[in-house]
Amino acid sequence: MHRILRSASAARWLCALCLLVLALQAQALGNRRGKQLVELQSAYAQAIRWGEFEQAWQLVDPEYRQAHPLTDFVLARYGQVQIAGYRDLGTTSDGRTEAVRLVEIRVINRNTMAERSVRHRERWRYDEAAKRWWVADGLPDLWDGE
Repeated sequence: MHRILRSASAARWLCALCLLVLALQAQALGNRRGKQLVELQSAYAQAIRWGEFEQAWQLVDPEYRQAHPLTDFVLARYGQVQIAGYRDLGTTSDGRTEAVRLVEIRVINRNTMAERSVRHRERWRYDEAAKRWWVADGLPDLWDGE
């Protein structure tokens, strides 16, 4: 009887240890994804900030890029503006596959030199197959429907 209690106690400890290892692995996976998200958001922000819209386009979901090709006309429109600022207003995430970041972009029209601010909501999606994050909604609409 004493032996049965001892083996049951050992089994509980082993089960608890296994659960701890699984929890730590899940946290490490989340930390890697979180770090990758922050790095890609930074690269995207820098590309937008310095007017490198073709470079930023490479961080957009390939399915979106295929469905909405970046035309010469659209690129020419982005060439008519200069980005004076790109400020992160906060990111929310489900911790696994979706993140939303609100940003404020200060835009200068190169023709009129008029400056204005645009608030943009970036939606990020984690692609399990590619093991990376993508911008899900394309480049920001700096003309807000104009």
